[in-house]
Amino acid sequence: MSTLDWLEEATIITLQKEMVAGRITARRLMTYYLERIAALDSGGPKLNSILELNPDAVFLAEALDHERIVQGPRSLLHGIPVLIKDNIDTGDKMHTSAGSLALANSYAKEDAFLISRLRQAGAIILGKTNMTEWANFMTRGMKNGYSSRGGQVLNPYGPGVFDVGGSSSGSGAAIAANLATIAVGTETSGSIISPANRNSIVGIKPTVGLISRHGIIPIAPSQDTAGPLARNVTDAAILLGALAGVDPRDPATLVCQDRSQNDYSLFLDANGLQGARLGVPRNYYERLDDDSLQLMQSAIAAMEKAGATIVDPVTIPSASAKTDNKVLVYEFKPALNAYLGKLSPQVPVHTLRELIAYNQQNAETMLKYGQTLLIESEATSGTLTEPEYIRARLRDLQLSREEGIDAALANYDLDALLLPGAWGASLAAKAGYPSICVPAGYLPNGSPMGVTFVASAFEEPLLIKLAYAFEQATRKRRPPQL
Repeated sequence: MSTLDWLEEATIITLQKEMVAGRITARRLMTYYLERIAALDSGGPKLNSILELNPDAVFLAEALDHERIVQGPRSLLHGIPVLIKDNIDTGDKMHTSAGSLALANSYAKEDAFLISRLRQAGAIILGKTNMTEWANFMTRGMKNGYSSRGGQVLNPYGPGVFDVGGSSSGSGAAIAANLATIAVGTETSGSIISPANRNSIVGIKPTVGLISRHGIIPIAPSQDTAGPLARNVTDAAILLGALAGVDPRDPATLVCQDRSQNDYSLFLDANGLQGARLGVPRNYYERLDDDSLQLMQSAIAAMEKAGATIVDPVTIPSASAKTDNKVLVYEFKPALNAYLGKLSPQVPVHTLRELIAYNQQNAETMLKYGQTLLIESEATSGTLTEPEYIRARLRDLQLSREEGIDAALANYDLDALLLPGAWGASLAAKAGYPSICVPAGYLPNGSPMGVTFVASAFEEPLLIKLAYAFEQATRKRRPPQL
């Protein structure tokens, strides 16, 4: 692997240039990642980030190499290996289980819409990543990165010491350790931003509906979205463009017609912070320890030096309002039942009720942390007619949008808000608005920390511009020492 050390932090654009020049092939790139997976994920520190590999990955790489010679590349993703979170359907020889042994033998009948988009772009599905079981909506107190099917994912910056973040834990850890070029995660509330923050990588949580939800094991349709995880903003932007698109089977994507981009790399502007107005809502900084606060202050100072105007502090009108996860509890049951009901008869569970019973019957392997959230959700009607749900949904939108992000941006004439790490991730999640987390540095103990930019709906181009400018001005990310 020593002759290919340059691959460790190479961007997709660099990889494509090297492929065009004939200095590397998709087949050789695939071999490089498989060697690293054997050495670091299955062996060595045993990060445990990957649940299974695609048995056809090498064949696909060879076919795409041949296609490049005969027809030329399909896109910037031609021949690029991608890891997929295990709650996203792939209609191939790999399972889709959401990390649960209850679905350990479940094969999706077809690709999720976003997987079809990736394949059309020439990307290679390398494998499925481990995750917090049921996307961390199984119980309270479950450890980030744990699943009954895959066990515990470890953070490559401190295996067994530092939190790996959830629930796209495997995707985050794998990309941090350079086990693939890019990965796809999902988020309902913090599950892309959190592992990006904990693993010193870039994560984009898009506007809900920018990427189709079809073929993704759900939690709450009003907040669910997939999104990119990468080692740099360039790769995350390229992946976002491949994932975004209108899907007739997902009504949320119809809202995004004429609002999505095919190529978000157009917004990679190293001077993107010049003239930007960024707000610092200090209520999200109150729980930071001194080291974390100092790191954030350094990040803010770097943005100011790069030409941004920092408005500090800003007040979010709804900041003092108490919030909860009632919407998720109510939406989970009907959404999950709709997904499970379409699975093969060979799968042992086809409803949430059957899943709870299966877990209880196999408690020793299934209930290490319990299933309180599953039980709470099953107790609802599954029709979304309860007044408590309707009021909670409308209240979430009011507090996160009109009295939240939109109010703060308008009141202070801001382009975006600056949040520390994954603090405040639920604000953008409940609004359905985009956010992007970028490495901001490391605490004295070596634990990574990121800074998160948040803006209003469909402002991905702006967020990518700001994040790229910050990344280029600071270049804080460094690979883990494995």
